[in-house]
Amino acid sequence: MVLFFVGVVEMIIVTLWTKMVVETRVVASGAVTMVNILIWYYVLQKIVDDIDNWQLVFLYAFGCAVGTVISTYYFHMDEKSKTQLAEQNNS
Repeated sequence: MVLFFVGVVEMIIVTLWTKMVVETRVVASGAVTMVNILIWYYVLQKIVDDIDNWQLVFLYAFGCAVGTVISTYYFHMDEKSKTQLAEQNNS
């Protein structure tokens, strides 16, 4: 079950990393990369330790999917609110 939550957190971090790279925030993207690699190390260690347990991979994959949905929705809503605010200020 831990790998589910790790998957959620990792995809939130990956989405944040993508945003940092697009905005050319060099140091922040580097820092986020470091955290992401440490998470990957943890995930690989857990999966290799119990390599025959495909359910671990499924839980991790499902957590990654949920994390992607959450973070993509959040950034979409954030951009939408910024656009609406800008439109109101221009009116």
